[in-house]
Amino acid sequence: MIWAKEETLPRAEIEKIQLEKLKQTVSYIYEKVAPYRRKMEEEGVKSEDIQSLADLKKLPFTYKADFRDNYPDGLFAVEKRDLVRYHASSGTTGKPTVVGYTRNDLEMWLNNVARIACMGGATSEDVAQIAFGYGTFTGALGLHGGLEKVGASVIPMSSGNTNKQIMFLQDMGVTLLVATPSYALHLGEELRARGIDPSKDLKIHIGLFGGEGMTEPMRDEMHKVWGEQFVCTQNYGMSELCGPGVAGECTELCGMHINEDWFIPEIINPETGEVLPPGEQGELVITCLGKEALPLVRYRTGDLTRLMYEPCKCGRTTARMENLSGRADDMLVIRGVNVFPTQIEEVLFKIDEIGPHYEILVERKNRLDVMTITVELIDDRLLDGYTKLNELEKKIKSALKSQLGLATQLRLVAPNSLQRFEGKAKRVTDLRKDGL
Repeated sequence: MIWAKEETLPRAEIEKIQLEKLKQTVSYIYEKVAPYRRKMEEEGVKSEDIQSLADLKKLPFTYKADFRDNYPDGLFAVEKRDLVRYHASSGTTGKPTVVGYTRNDLEMWLNNVARIACMGGATSEDVAQIAFGYGTFTGALGLHGGLEKVGASVIPMSSGNTNKQIMFLQDMGVTLLVATPSYALHLGEELRARGIDPSKDLKIHIGLFGGEGMTEPMRDEMHKVWGEQFVCTQNYGMSELCGPGVAGECTELCGMHINEDWFIPEIINPETGEVLPPGEQGELVITCLGKEALPLVRYRTGDLTRLMYEPCKCGRTTARMENLSGRADDMLVIRGVNVFPTQIEEVLFKIDEIGPHYEILVERKNRLDVMTITVELIDDRLLDGYTKLNELEKKIKSALKSQLGLATQLRLVAPNSLQRFEGKAKRVTDLRKDGL
């Protein structure tokens, strides 16, 4: 099912809509958002200089650092009284990236999510179980609202509590699962371990996955645990842009369709900022069209991909982005949560009993991402006292969970036992393999 006529327009019509909205957006952000106005003035660009889509490259980029520098709401274009929703995601310094929505923004956002859900096969007949964590994370409430627009029945299960997840999958006749790919695999394996065959014993046949990338080997493994009837697609978005709803796979599984009447994608060389031609791989840059609370122009996502413009077999004519091949920065995605080493460092440096040296190890165990942080004690005599050592471990874990929004494993080791580096320290070792 195709949700909106804009998904099937000829290329010329799509670009006409984009140009009209782009001119409005640039004028709006110049008038309403002082930090971006200063950027334009520094570049010598005026709103009236944007007369074609090719002129987009004249505009300055927006970076995640702009959110940090203008925390919490310095990039907003409306007053607080005009907002109906706040969300937030992790930032590079421990401060969350705060985003806001007007009533019109919410309507646009959830309609875009409805499109993504329909791309993945969702209909009004589905019973959808959402295994994303709720809270300020955009994923859960975004998919929740989009699926309700489609007409599906939604179970706001939230993350974790595998026993209850399985009980509802069985008892509620769930047909559609929203989760991170790694948690979906873990859940499927747990079902199999309990003698439950999802393809025979459950009604589930659709997976809408986000929060982390899904490789083709992972998709193949998904079919092994959930059954060949299980159509699993991934979708793309981030809080700064609106949340989920920027792009998503259709059932043809040949890239993620971008909702181009609301988002203009560019691919740039991440080193030089040069705009690359269609088909070349580089960093994805997104311009949001028509957003009221938080308009963004040329936002550097840090994600590496390429764009494809040929029409899809599904009937949609919108550009597609290839599945992400990596990131242009050092951000880790752990169970759908964005984690930066600097966030961990900020916590560790506040604990008097531990030193400044640490290592981060990321592994995949039982289909789930596990992050282990190893830190040095200042005084090795703490290793001799179980009670004090246990109390310190609990304190550090609690502080990390509060900062990151997820639980971590912790290893406390003797002073001077971690490797020292003369140059740039290698803090992170990621042992997760492609696929699983």
